[in-house]
Amino acid sequence: MQRCPHRKACSRATSNRLPEMLIDSHCHLDYYTEAERPEVLARAIAAGVGGLVTIGTSLAQSRQLPAMAEMEANLWCTVGIHPHHAAEEPVPAPGDLAALVNHPKVIGIGESGLDYFYDRSPRDVQQAGFRAHIRAARLAGVPLAIHARDADADIAAILQDEQDTGGEFQFLLHCFSSSRALAEAAIALGGYVSFSGILTFPKSNELRDIARDLPADRLLVETDAPYLAPVPLRGKRNEPAYVRHTASVLAGLRGLDPQALAELTTANFHRLFRKAA
Repeated sequence: MQRCPHRKACSRATSNRLPEMLIDSHCHLDYYTEAERPEVLARAIAAGVGGLVTIGTSLAQSRQLPAMAEMEANLWCTVGIHPHHAAEEPVPAPGDLAALVNHPKVIGIGESGLDYFYDRSPRDVQQAGFRAHIRAARLAGVPLAIHARDADADIAAILQDEQDTGGEFQFLLHCFSSSRALAEAAIALGGYVSFSGILTFPKSNELRDIARDLPADRLLVETDAPYLAPVPLRGKRNEPAYVRHTASVLAGLRGLDPQALAELTTANFHRLFRKAA
């Protein structure tokens, strides 16, 4: 690991380090300013967050993330193009995306997927980009972080088709807020499901039922920070330290104490993201 450029803040964080517990499997650390990031990381460590993954949303931005990930031993990144940005440049060649995974801090592809709620890119372009990311994940042997919004049927169909025609690949549905049918289809294909602060929202009863019922060995937690702050922090800017609130709700749903839930989701994370040593 390179020496942290913010030595004072990193030293403070290390001195307060707790045993590894939770992992924030999906956040956007580059959305904080360079001055803010050391304190964000320090608060995460103080809250018992033992690692986090900052996510690629465009090719230009993705190429900058490995250097950021080198700031901390337990900070990793992914590379990819968010469906909102799918039409901003040509659909990437799977081999070109896979080549970016050669950096030791790049542990996944994405986020990619389909978003039919905002429709900021044409749907056929989103689908082509999604398939390219799946193929890159397969080539590189790392998991794909999938964004799914109002596109459950097409997400499930593409996942099934790509597995049938190209072979197995690893993936997780990030920030899950979709249907039980999509969750079960993903599990049947070997996928994982990650829950964010949406799980804590008062109207998320159906989502909590899904989270209660899914296989324990397929569950992860995340923040999607700086978005979607959990109860009791709704309306504030989210950050990785707050993943513990989502984890607490998930633990209650599963009948686990918080430490057991942390150990479970951390083990699941490392089983999926095998490069995260």
